[in-house]
Amino acid sequence: MPVYSMTGYASTQQQPVATSTEGQSRLPDTTRLSLEIRAVNSRFLDLTFKLPEELRQFEPRLRELLQTKLQRGKVELRAFFDQGTSTNVQEPQTRQLQRFNAMQDAIRAWLPEARPLSVADVIRLAGQEQSTSQDWSKVVMPLAEKAVKELTQARQREGARLAEMIKQRIVQLRQL
Repeated sequence: MPVYSMTGYASTQQQPVATSTEGQSRLPDTTRLSLEIRAVNSRFLDLTFKLPEELRQFEPRLRELLQTKLQRGKVELRAFFDQGTSTNVQEPQTRQLQRFNAMQDAIRAWLPEARPLSVADVIRLAGQEQSTSQDWSKVVMPLAEKAVKELTQARQREGARLAEMIKQRIVQLRQL
């Protein structure tokens, strides 16, 4: 019977599948979803989730997955979007620029002292909008299952190492 440690770490990443929007073929995005699971010793199962707003809807299913696979430990599941190493700046779409301009006009009508959007602000907003508009529903749960499997394997490896260390100590004590 394998011995499992309560301490472990797993990390997985995946990009979404390219989709088409409004009849246009969309190229694969450089945005990746990364999941990290960290576990330390605890008497009970204590789950913590650190998810971006776009993934909050998956928390109940993630909680259920962790509760069925793990019995103990202080476990933190952290998800984040990684933009990768790409330095390509995507040009904002005309629709986005029109919408940003209309929003800016509405805000400045109520708050005349508000600073106008800069070029950098527009590029950042357009990039965030494009990166988080992906459909992650087919990616999140399989990725989480993979991370839990890797966490379990890491705990088993650490448990085997600890068990071997204890056996060696017992041998040393018997020799004394």
